[in-house]
Amino acid sequence: MSRKLQGFQQPTLPGLKHLEEVVQAAKRPTRIKRRLIESSVRIADDDPAAILFQHTVFCQTGLPYRNPGAVRLWQRSQGAAYLEIEAGRAFHPQSRRFVDVGLPFGPKPRLILAYLNAEALRCGSPVIEVEDSLTAFVKRIGLCREGRSIRVVKDQLSRLAASEIRLALSYGENARQVNAHIVGDFDLWLPKDERQRVLWPATVTLDPRYFESLARHAVPLDERAIASLSHSAMALDIYAWLAQRLHRIEPRKPAFIPWTALKSQFGWHYGRIDNFKRIFRSTLDMVLTQYRGARLGLDDRGMTLRNSPPPVKGRVALIRNA
Repeated sequence: MSRKLQGFQQPTLPGLKHLEEVVQAAKRPTRIKRRLIESSVRIADDDPAAILFQHTVFCQTGLPYRNPGAVRLWQRSQGAAYLEIEAGRAFHPQSRRFVDVGLPFGPKPRLILAYLNAEALRCGSPVIEVEDSLTAFVKRIGLCREGRSIRVVKDQLSRLAASEIRLALSYGENARQVNAHIVGDFDLWLPKDERQRVLWPATVTLDPRYFESLARHAVPLDERAIASLSHSAMALDIYAWLAQRLHRIEPRKPAFIPWTALKSQFGWHYGRIDNFKRIFRSTLDMVLTQYRGARLGLDDRGMTLRNSPPPVKGRVALIRNA
């Protein structure tokens, strides 16, 4: 004699179908993973069609990852590279007074700076025409995905333009320093057209002192890799650091970096080193999908770097983009 279990119903066909859809969705890669996979395949197949550049000091140090709030002075150092950024002030045309402009932070100013560097080096001039090209770049690397406003990009560009930047490279007992507003001439309060689209100025002028230093210390980066990592400031920093570091290591003399040094460089905002290790490992995995030639090892003691080819073949990049 059969009995029915109270409250139990045999799954219907639609219920089973829904369960199958959930399982399949769980197996599908996320948008970020798809972007990393697609970019990795393209990088393996072809040389880059577009190349970005970062100053070596910014490859070894970095801007804040998150909004630092009321903090007005940001200092970082790594090896012989030193960076200090002082938040600026700008005249607001509506209030008719100077107002505080915060420090740049997150992935966007890193991306904008790499773009401005590339355009300036490609043209051989600190004066860059950006009226249409900056919008095209922002869209090309996906900064406007899912309806995110280009106004956020403009805000970070304004923060970058208003900041006073001090870069220094130490050479034994000597040091070379550059004091500059990276963007020397820029309209901070950009107008909008009738369609609520932010209008860039026709040109942006880099500080000549910064441009001169950039010409000597530019590190080429693959735009496809930068675009695929554009969601993570830490990933962008790790990629840029490896790009300028690995090819300079002596072939028969690997460089070892303990976890404490890695945390000081990339995880200053983490209280516990075990939390930093977990995030750093997963972020490094993403970076290595875009820099397949990187030769390194990571264990409980730290990271071992070995001589590797750069992700973009040296200064040839400047000639190819000219």
